[in-house]
Amino acid sequence: MRVVIPHNLGKAAARERLRANSHNMGSHIPGGMGEVETSWPSEDTMNMTVRAMGQELIGQVDIEDSQVVFNVILPPALSFVEPIIQGAIKQTGQQLLAPPKA
Repeated sequence: MRVVIPHNLGKAAARERLRANSHNMGSHIPGGMGEVETSWPSEDTMNMTVRAMGQELIGQVDIEDSQVVFNVILPPALSFVEPIIQGAIKQTGQQLLAPPKA
């Protein structure tokens, strides 16, 4: 599954915001029962593993000049809720890229 989130931050600012906020990703999973692990194999690529409700999602986030692209491997058991997961990723991604609250 591929989810594209456009931005006008530039690559460096988008990277900085994702790095600063990625630890909050688990709080966006309904019920707060999710666990998210992230790693940065390169400057503009974040790998992530999301575990929730007995399922595991593995994905990669690529930071580009004008968009952030989430590529997530969706287990067959969750394929029927793909539109819901896409919407959740889009909303969470937009929140991760938002300016810090004062």
